[in-house]
Amino acid sequence: MALEDQRERPRIGRAPATSHGELSHLALEMFFKRGFDETTVDDIVREAGIGRRTFFRYFPSKNDLPWGDFDRLLDGMREHLDAVPEDVPLATALRRAVIEFNRFPADEHPYHRERMWLLLNVPTLMAHSTLRYESWRQVVAEFAAARLGQPASALAPQSIAWACLGLSLAAYEQWLAHEDADLLALLDEGFEATADVLGADRA
Repeated sequence: MALEDQRERPRIGRAPATSHGELSHLALEMFFKRGFDETTVDDIVREAGIGRRTFFRYFPSKNDLPWGDFDRLLDGMREHLDAVPEDVPLATALRRAVIEFNRFPADEHPYHRERMWLLLNVPTLMAHSTLRYESWRQVVAEFAAARLGQPASALAPQSIAWACLGLSLAAYEQWLAHEDADLLALLDEGFEATADVLGADRA
C-alpha cells in the first residue's frame, strides 16, 4: 500500500475531513490547543485522516487555514456590490456589503472568533494577512472607483478601501474583547459613526 494511501485512512474515532470547512475547523481547534507555530501540516493531516496531497488541494499553505473559504466569500462580496442599485449612496452600499460579508451562521461563530483571534494576534499570520487584506481592499476599491469615475488605483478609491478595512478591524477588536458583543452591530455602528469619512457619491 502506498504511503499516501496509508495517510488517507481515517484516524480511529474520527471520520476523515472531507470538506474545506471541516479541515479549517479542525485546524482552528488544533491551533488553539497547541499553538499555531507548534502545529505542523503533518499534525493536521494525521488528525484529519487525509494525506498531504489532499490537504494542499484544499489550502495552499498552513497560513491559509484560518481564512477558511475566503475566496468564495470575496466572490460573494463582489457579486453583492455588483447588484447594488445606482441610487444607493456609496457609504451605505459599502456598509451593507461589509456587514453581509461578515454574517455567519450561529454555529460558525465560535470558529470565527477563534479564527479572528489568531489572525489578529499571531505574528506569523499577521504578516500573511496583508495579502488577504489586499484582495479584500481591491474589491472595495473597484466598487468605489466605478462610483467615483476613477481608476481603482487612484487615491480616493484606495483611501475608501483602507478606511473600510480599518473600520472592520476595529469592530473585530471590540468583538473579541467583549464576549457578549454583536459583531454586526459593531460594524454597523462603526460605519455609521464615520459615514462622513467615506463620503457621498460624486459626479
